Amino acid sequence: MPVMQPIRRERAPVPAQRSAARHRISPHAPPGGEPGPRRSPATSIGRQALRLRAVDREVLWLYLLTRIGIWIIAYCTRWLFPADSATRAPGPLLAPFQQWDWVHYLHIARDGYFPGQAGPWQSGWDNREAFFPGFPLLLRAVHTVIPHWTLAGLLISFIAGTIAVLSLARIAELYLPGMNAGRRTVLFFLLSPCAIFLAVGYTEALFLAFALPAWLAAQRRNWPRATALTALATTVRISGLFLAGAIAMHFLLTARTRRHWRSLPWLALPALPAALYNWYLQARTGDCMAWQHAQERGWYRNFHTPWEAWTNTWHGAFAHTQTTGYAFMFQAELLAMLIGLFMLGLLIRQRRWPEAAYIGLSLWALGTSYWYMSIPRAMLLWWPLWTALAAVSLRRPRAKTAYLCLIAPLTTVFAITFLSGRWAG
Repeated sequence: MPVMQPIRRERAPVPAQRSAARHRISPHAPPGGEPGPRRSPATSIGRQALRLRAVDREVLWLYLLTRIGIWIIAYCTRWLFPADSATRAPGPLLAPFQQWDWVHYLHIARDGYFPGQAGPWQSGWDNREAFFPGFPLLLRAVHTVIPHWTLAGLLISFIAGTIAVLSLARIAELYLPGMNAGRRTVLFFLLSPCAIFLAVGYTEALFLAFALPAWLAAQRRNWPRATALTALATTVRISGLFLAGAIAMHFLLTARTRRHWRSLPWLALPALPAALYNWYLQARTGDCMAWQHAQERGWYRNFHTPWEAWTNTWHGAFAHTQTTGYAFMFQAELLAMLIGLFMLGLLIRQRRWPEAAYIGLSLWALGTSYWYMSIPRAMLLWWPLWTALAAVSLRRPRAKTAYLCLIAPLTTVFAITFLSGRWAG
């Protein structure tokens, strides 16, 4: 597809096409690759590390504005969609952010995975072991400084989101030409339909704060840093192992010298957090895969073939067997799966094998349950999607207007749905 052509410039850059914006990110080039431009004494490495570029400031301004917008939606939701339609007073200020999975993270951080003698052997168990420990552990640590649990969770997501958007902008600059690539990519990302999950006490922002810098480090062939950050991402979500697979493939495709191959053992590091968590569950429950079995009990994530999962999701979306709220979410799941399959095909066509592996593993994990669940949220983690949309809009300016006009209402609807407690996916 011609509109995706700029993305391929990462693989075969033409020196004559490099702009001044390209040279500004050359300090991030892979070791052993082309040298960056000469620095004057006034722009030493130390000063550059402490100085935000103009693009960074614009990205942070976008991030701050969208956070304010979400708080405005949360304020309005408290008044317009209370739990009791007859109430004359709104709920607590932070009540809209205390929904769904946040309760599980709170219970793990406050009480642990198996408080007292409680566990999956009891009826009515909440299956909290389905959630990896990275976010709850950090939440417990931040809580020692911020006594309010919800505020602590929001602060984690806010800071992690800041790191994520700055890293995403730099990734976009590696793939796309021009000074607007990073800003445009972040704009599309922050206005995506499920962007609400970057602003609440969920794992998406924290995962991206590790995963995106890990991918940048892999592009620089800094394998110790890339795998260490990927290991941290794996403490947060199982998706960290998908990222590890992508980084391993990137290593195999780019390693050329004996010095490069000496870094091969680092590729095993991201598996360590998952192995330790499995060991912990084995010690406490006698089941090293207790997290997967908890997902099967609580969220129907037992294995089904891809066509069975599609059929069951389609049935839930259009056969009038679910309430309208659930049916709408199943429709969103189907659309997200189609977008994911399209992106996978596009990446394979462009021979971007590491990114294709990352998205392909994500789709396989999410598309082989009884029915689809959380695929729209998972789209936040697909950085190739956001760079692809930016590439289209940079070549066809009307695409930006179309995206903003069509997606922004949906983003608002999804935010209200979550903040009012009506989310179901």
